[in-house]
Amino acid sequence: MKATAMPMVPVGGLLLALPLGAALFGPLVADPAVPGAYAPYAPGGGESPLGTDGLGRDVLALLLHGGRSALGMALGAVAVACLAGGLIGLLAATARRRWADELLIRPLDVLLPLPTLLVISVVAVGWRGSPAAITLAIAAVNVPPVARLVRAAALDAASSPVAEALRVQGESRLRIQLDYVARSVLAPVAADIGTRITLAVFLVGSANFLGLGLDPTAPDWAVSISRSREGLLLQPWAVLAPALMLVMFTVGLNLLADGRLARSRRTQEAVR
Repeated sequence: MKATAMPMVPVGGLLLALPLGAALFGPLVADPAVPGAYAPYAPGGGESPLGTDGLGRDVLALLLHGGRSALGMALGAVAVACLAGGLIGLLAATARRRWADELLIRPLDVLLPLPTLLVISVVAVGWRGSPAAITLAIAAVNVPPVARLVRAAALDAASSPVAEALRVQGESRLRIQLDYVARSVLAPVAADIGTRITLAVFLVGSANFLGLGLDPTAPDWAVSISRSREGLLLQPWAVLAPALMLVMFTVGLNLLADGRLARSRRTQEAVR
């Protein structure tokens, strides 16, 4: 078990390095992909190492420019969902009155059964091509599960002997919530973030692939896959390169999260 768990962190870090590096620094080192600058679906070589797409744009330039939207929208959506859902769940778990707990949690149940792509489709009708609108739509459908997760973890912490001892010692309710209860939910939230970011990347990619997100000519990785899929046999790198970036990011992130969790468990067992 130890021999297989340890390599997860370095392997995950290596897989994450390329897509994250492309997203952060790619636009700074690559020239914008100009439509019609080269012949459509040209093979790799010369000034275009990975060839061109159907619009005659350099695939490598698209690859370096497309990561910020593909990963930025997903990470932004998860950040908003964790902040909003975490606050709602924490307030619901530590509410003194039952009706306050119900008032905070029950309205979120309306969003739980809604298909995510349906919500994105409705948002796309009014704000087509808006990265902020798609990000907020994905964040909205992730708030209910995050809030429920935080509430469940915070309920155990708020009713634990440690919390009761802090109350007896005269600690303020706000300090107990922010210091002890909030810290107690960090571990389950951290374990959930890896899966939630992967799901958000899938949703952002699906929205852009189906034409519900960004403009069809945007250099986004999912948009590039959608636009070049008809020429897969002519120029496979126009589809495979952005697809590999998305796969490396999701696999690397999950390996890194699993490795960190395994290391955390071993540390806790050693302390015990």
